[in-house]
Amino acid sequence: MTIASRLFEYPTLFGNICLRIIRRFKIGSYEFRLSIGAVDRPHYAYLVYHASRLAAQLGHPRVSILEFGVAGGAGLLALERHADNMEKLFLVKIEIYGFDTGKGLPKPLDFRDLPYHWKQGFYEMDVPVLKARLKRAKLVLGDVNDTVAGFFKGYNPAPIGAISQDLDFYSSTVAALKLLDAPQTHFLPRVFCYFDDTIGGETELYGDFTGQRLAIHEFNDSHSRAKLTPIYYMRARPAAPAWHHKMWSLHFFEHADYDKFVGEENQQHPI
Repeated sequence: MTIASRLFEYPTLFGNICLRIIRRFKIGSYEFRLSIGAVDRPHYAYLVYHASRLAAQLGHPRVSILEFGVAGGAGLLALERHADNMEKLFLVKIEIYGFDTGKGLPKPLDFRDLPYHWKQGFYEMDVPVLKARLKRAKLVLGDVNDTVAGFFKGYNPAPIGAISQDLDFYSSTVAALKLLDAPQTHFLPRVFCYFDDTIGGETELYGDFTGQRLAIHEFNDSHSRAKLTPIYYMRARPAAPAWHHKMWSLHFFEHADYDKFVGEENQQHPI
């Protein structure tokens, strides 16, 4: 963490005003703005940065970033912008894939999909308009059960290093998590993940027995060699913003590179 980022670690009214100004007018380098969270959709910047960094440490020339739940496409465009900047920091090419029905939310299957909060047709995409604006991201349109099943054969993606999960429903999240049952060579040994629908508010009342949190719990219960866990250091930061509490890491314990050292070489503490 840089000295500048430490100055913004403990939020103050003055600091928050400075952050908004830095973000709006893009003051300083991208790397500086990234370090203090003064970038568009900082959770996406975090995903792309750490996936690219780990890929570089492991010697991968390419890495894939996935977004489940594209909606209008603003998030996918933000991922492209972050990827443009990140490729200047790391010698890693970034591929982006966006999964969506293209028609908005499907009909909730049962109470686990929170029909008191979600309705069929929410977040419909204008597919031609979004395709015209995308520069590198590829849309993977259709029912997630079908698109996940044929993804690796149809797209031959680079190893996956980060995943944003914003499919809202329990059932759709379960379907998306089936992607993780593919051979571990399709992934980095640790994958940075964002689960959008795990905090919410007084209307959503997200809990452990419905929605995305239930899907995460069931995944962990049914997998012994791969686990999803919160990124605790982010939650421990002073006045951590909500998105810090939505970040998870996926660990593939039997991945060929899981034990490969990626820490700092000089970690001695002389007397």
